[in-house]
Amino acid sequence: MSNIETKSDVILIGAGIMSATLGTLLKELVPEWNIKVFEKLANAGEESSNEWNNAGTGHAALCELNYSVEKPDGSIDISKAIKINEQFQVSMQFWAYLVNSNLIHNPQDFIMPLPHMSLVHGEQNVMFLKKRFEALTKNPLFQGMEFSDDPEKLLEWIPLIMQLRASSEPIAATKIDSGTDVNFSALTRKMFDHIESENIDINYNHNVNDIKRTRDGLWELKVKNLGSGTVERHTAKFVFIGGGGGSLHLLQKSGIPEGKHIGGFPVSGQFMVCNKPDVVSQHHAKVYGKAKVGAPPMSVPHLDTRFINNKKSLLFGPYAGFSPKFLKTGSMFDLVTSVKPNNVLTMLAAGAKELPLTKYLIQQVMLSKEKRMEELREFIPNAKSEDWDLVTAGQRVQVIKDTEAGGKGTLQFGTEVVTAADGSIAALLGASPGASTAVHVMLEVINKCFPQHMQEWEPKIKEMIPSYGVSLMENPELLHEVHASTEQALGLSKEEREEKELSFS
Repeated sequence: MSNIETKSDVILIGAGIMSATLGTLLKELVPEWNIKVFEKLANAGEESSNEWNNAGTGHAALCELNYSVEKPDGSIDISKAIKINEQFQVSMQFWAYLVNSNLIHNPQDFIMPLPHMSLVHGEQNVMFLKKRFEALTKNPLFQGMEFSDDPEKLLEWIPLIMQLRASSEPIAATKIDSGTDVNFSALTRKMFDHIESENIDINYNHNVNDIKRTRDGLWELKVKNLGSGTVERHTAKFVFIGGGGGSLHLLQKSGIPEGKHIGGFPVSGQFMVCNKPDVVSQHHAKVYGKAKVGAPPMSVPHLDTRFINNKKSLLFGPYAGFSPKFLKTGSMFDLVTSVKPNNVLTMLAAGAKELPLTKYLIQQVMLSKEKRMEELREFIPNAKSEDWDLVTAGQRVQVIKDTEAGGKGTLQFGTEVVTAADGSIAALLGASPGASTAVHVMLEVINKCFPQHMQEWEPKIKEMIPSYGVSLMENPELLHEVHASTEQALGLSKEEREEKELSFS
């Protein structure tokens, strides 16, 4: 045991995009606060935020079909698409503020303009896509979206997908040029580089083993320095648990009642990656299809252009999989040790309900490379096995909880924040759209956990995020201003889009 013991205003567990965002917001709002960050790995943004552990889609509901649902009467419910788009606009405004204030530089390192497309096959799916397009384009958030079911037009948009396609089956796509590819790991590192200072201490190779409440109401963390092997004690008034899949165990150790009756279901993913220039140069978009019947929402097949370290590559997937680990660098016992007396019934109920999902995930793990290539060839008919390599992506832990709508042991597909009643601790759980909505989610944490400061902080928040507290959908003028200013700051204007497309083609 080390005799190191410190007191801070705030402790952030995990050096991913969520902690980076919360730390950066707090540095702007209260620069005098002492903040400590503890990260198990050697660098920031190496787990769920890593560029190869997620698809880098700036989730704005422009192409993800599972964010708009067909109702029994045939109409399309776009409420979730609107919500996610508004939340992504909040992230964009904050990133633009950081660039304009010279707090981070070279936005092209973390965000690139890229068309977002949805692609469907079959008469029913084409009808669905057309109805979705009509519903979305009535809304100012989705202006500029195009629809086509003309194979000639689609060949122009997505040559790699359309050439040598023999099927006479109806096919259609929507396309919107205002989409993005985001390298969340690069953005995370930029934010941590910016906030590290006298008041903000970032500790890598430090694993938080335990967390408990002290008599005076502070939170005490038992932290192992993985370099020296010593165990340190650190206390803080407020703790944010942003450790990806590792958050659930720490939430359980905190003992807060809000963390009870919650479980986690780990899902792993794999992608096929192509770096062959003559193939890569033929595709310039993120193209999302529809999930197969029985597949979970996070298994929507998509063919993405990616920009990583100024290099363009193609990524196809995800092929879902199952591993009991809660983190890519986690333990094979993560799932078993997350079962507690207070959540065992919830977990058992979910296990019974989700047998088809578990079977599907295990089948996906067993796929041979050739079987994976067959799925890829539904997108690229002439894809050659030797041009594609398999990459294992990050682990995602879907939240399991009891809900009124779904009953006991309902699997949640989304991002959730669990906060103590007194606001002294908050934990982030779940998965997509996660990173894309980080700024919105962290502002919610600030709102819930520091209500006594909100009146004082609001002017600064509005300076950083001009649309804060306002619906952009209901304020088209503000939406237009926000679009123009964020595009300018982040290098996403039409001219820059065309210039970047040429430089990578």
